[in-house]
Amino acid sequence: MKYAVIKVVNGTYAIHSEGWTNLDAAKVNYHALCQTLWNATDVATAMVMIADEQLDAVEGYKEYIHHEVVVTPEPEPEAGE
Repeated sequence: MKYAVIKVVNGTYAIHSEGWTNLDAAKVNYHALCQTLWNATDVATAMVMIADEQLDAVEGYKEYIHHEVVVTPEPEPEAGE
C-alpha cells in the first residue's frame, strides 16, 4: 500500500508528498506539515490528510487548520480633514 499527504490551503489543492510505503514515515511528514501550517501567518484555512490508494483517510489522519482573521479597521479621519 502506498500513501500520500494531501493538503488544501486557502482553497488550493496540492499533493504535499506521495509514494510513502512506510505509514510511520507518512505520519511524520503529516505532522510536520500540520505544524508548519498552524504556525503560518498567511494561512486562513487548511485541511491535511494521509490518503491511501483509494483516497480514503488513513486511520483518521485528517486535520482542519483555521486561524481567525483579524481585520484592523482604518482609522477614522479627524474632523476638519
